[in-house]
Amino acid sequence: MTGQAPARPAAAEERLFSRKYAAATIGFAAVMFLTGFAALAVVPMLPVAARDLDGVPLYPLVAGCFVAASLFGGVLGGDWADRAGAGRPLAAGVVLAVVTLVVSATSTTIWQLAAGRFLDGVAAGMIAVAINTAIAHAYPDRLRARALALMSTCWIIPSLTGPPLAGLVAAWWSWRVVFFGLAALTVIPSLVVVVMLRSPSWQASSKEPEPGLPAPGPAASDSSGDRTPRPALMVAAAVSVGAALGQYAVSGWDVRHLLCGAAGLALLVVFVPRLLPPGTWRAARGLPAAVLLRGLTSGAYFTLEAFVPLLLTTARRVPPVQTGLAFTGAAIAWAGSSWLQGRLQGRVSRHGLVTAGALVMGAAVAVAAVGTLPTLPALTVAGAMVLAAVGMGMVAPSLTLLSLTHSPPGRQGYASSAMQTSQNLGQMAVMGVASAVFNLFLGFGSADLPGYAAAFGLLLVPSVLAAALAARARST
Repeated sequence: MTGQAPARPAAAEERLFSRKYAAATIGFAAVMFLTGFAALAVVPMLPVAARDLDGVPLYPLVAGCFVAASLFGGVLGGDWADRAGAGRPLAAGVVLAVVTLVVSATSTTIWQLAAGRFLDGVAAGMIAVAINTAIAHAYPDRLRARALALMSTCWIIPSLTGPPLAGLVAAWWSWRVVFFGLAALTVIPSLVVVVMLRSPSWQASSKEPEPGLPAPGPAASDSSGDRTPRPALMVAAAVSVGAALGQYAVSGWDVRHLLCGAAGLALLVVFVPRLLPPGTWRAARGLPAAVLLRGLTSGAYFTLEAFVPLLLTTARRVPPVQTGLAFTGAAIAWAGSSWLQGRLQGRVSRHGLVTAGALVMGAAVAVAAVGTLPTLPALTVAGAMVLAAVGMGMVAPSLTLLSLTHSPPGRQGYASSAMQTSQNLGQMAVMGVASAVFNLFLGFGSADLPGYAAAFGLLLVPSVLAAALAARARST
């Protein structure tokens, strides 16, 4: 009996909300709740805003510039987190996210809306990388899967309330009121998060390393002996510009668009290899394979997520409220699937979950392609987005954990930044190809639905390829 008594305090320390981890857990959860509420309410409004601003052909640019900017934000946040800890880039990203809502709300042209989304992408990239880096340092390995699952769970309430409310507000007033309202609602929570991140208790919990893991900051990278070069911010900026040019290029087929496409491709070819681990393109085992898989799966899912509301809004004339409910269902599915993978730790291999999730996503994009048939209900496509979210909920946290396992000591920020970079590049590449095919159909005078079917059909390629390569990311 007496020999079992000391085990209780140790077991208590293994909970996310125990005294040791409570400050970090609450801080992370608050950030993810805030980010999820704004993101899920805004995205369904973008097709409506593009239509009102006479910018439907430039909708891929509006969606793509967010991704291009988050690439830069991810590199900035990862480098900043490795040098000074995750608190500062996390706070900066939260504050910037509020500012971008005002920029978007006051848009008078599609270009201003694109600028607002670009700034929002910078903020989102910083937040995502800072959260992953902070989780790596704040929790031991046995709690990281549950922490990542909690981050996904924090999107449940925003998913239930954000998109439907945004749809109602847009129907009764305007999409601008949605942006202004979100900016007003998130000012106070943003200030609370910033104060929490600066508190001594949060900083102590987030910087205390697991035994054997160097603490974050400059000392970590100096003592590790790792020689992996830090990506220059100018390189990341060049890649972001190249990606934005590529997204603009697929919106038309004249000389100007072709020149922008050539310039964007040149920038990507020259600078992208400097932001990713060596061996990424050939799926070398370990971190490179995990990084590549993040790009493939994210490209398939987020392209589907971008085209589904556009189809429902423009081709099928589905009310914004119903489009918002589709996002609600997808967010709940993602959170539930993520929670499930957290509970399966130790029972199913991480790369096995990636394989299963990628196959589910492949089935989802097949349903989306079939759902474009005029004889089927319009909401069939919305159901495909929910099914894809089930697969992504298994894939995303599993790949994050694999990347942290393979990352060099003291360089979790670098690994998180590489994952974010690959995610954004995958989104831009897949969305760019799908957008080019879609606009090609429109250019030949075809109806909208065949173009959507072709775009959805292309998403089978990255989904199946990810399932085939998942074993190369297995942990040793």
